[in-house]
Amino acid sequence: MFDAKLLDDGRVELFGRFDAAQVEKARVVFDLVKGPATVDFRGLEYISSAGLGILLMTQRRLKEAGGKGLKLMNMNKHIGDVFRYAGFDQVFEIV
Repeated sequence: MFDAKLLDDGRVELFGRFDAAQVEKARVVFDLVKGPATVDFRGLEYISSAGLGILLMTQRRLKEAGGKGLKLMNMNKHIGDVFRYAGFDQVFEIV
């Protein structure tokens, strides 16, 4: 099960397992992000390369528009390791 919510304060909350089957659901939410946003991974258990791709596309779109991009927070150890191994810790601000 997966869910993504864009909150009024600009935060995006992720829950469950973000894999290829969830790309369209996530794309709808991330397409609504128009400026700097914080993505809260507190409820996320797993992310696949497809999920990483959605985040990367959103980051690229925001940066090309002159924005600051995404700030990622509250990753569990496994997801944090995935980001480090992929070199995404150099692409995103992770707190």
